[in-house]
Amino acid sequence: MLKDITLGQFFPGDSVVHRLDPRVKMLMMVAYIVVVFLVKGFLGYLVLFAFLAGATLLSHIKPKFLLRSIKPILFIVVMTFVLNVLFTRGEKLLVEWGILHIYWEGVRFAVFMSLRLVFLLLGTSLLTLTTSPMALTDALERLLKPLKAIRFPVHEMAMMMTIALRFIPTLLEETDKIMKAQTARGADFDSGNLFARAKAMVPLLVPLFVGAFRRADELAMAMEARCYHGGGNRTRMKVLKVQRIDWYASGVMAGTLCLVLLERLL
Repeated sequence: MLKDITLGQFFPGDSVVHRLDPRVKMLMMVAYIVVVFLVKGFLGYLVLFAFLAGATLLSHIKPKFLLRSIKPILFIVVMTFVLNVLFTRGEKLLVEWGILHIYWEGVRFAVFMSLRLVFLLLGTSLLTLTTSPMALTDALERLLKPLKAIRFPVHEMAMMMTIALRFIPTLLEETDKIMKAQTARGADFDSGNLFARAKAMVPLLVPLFVGAFRRADELAMAMEARCYHGGGNRTRMKVLKVQRIDWYASGVMAGTLCLVLLERLL
């Protein structure tokens, strides 16, 4: 299960998606999230699927690996579907069995909500898989730069968010090591019902939190030893520059947004 979590991982490459300016990719991600919440019908989800499939093919990331990221939230997707089917009312009754009433509107809304969760996860995973943490930091800092006028700690906020994202794979790897060590000592994480498995995970929390605090302290000491003191007068090895390919990608995203808006209005 842990190896299926792709959020925070980065795979170096030289694809079209990898070469896009990270600022453009972050703005496109914001627009993508807006599109996901604006989709109204199956035609809109088809347009969204075409956009995501094209971006995946251009990134040279195997679709099988990207789809694997759905597995950790599969339980949430199923629960979302079931709850919406059972509690959404409508006019066209499909199933009536005692107090159980299932309507066509409920099934339709449940499918849309489940697809919304899946598309959100796939899109965010594609962003982190094709953008390095350092590039994300620079892009976020540049996009939030106007907030410096009100003395907002832009650089510190961007660095904090990127470090948190960067340490997700590290914490997952450490969790896997702790689980293997406790399994070798007789711990059982696979048998029993859902509550029994959740209870068996409790002993993992103490060593995991201790390791996380230790890593945070070591990182702070390393930054202080290198005289790190925020973003004032700092230079960058790679200067971000919007190129022609970024305008093309922005145009594709704008076209996708227009198609979804048109589908919503019809």
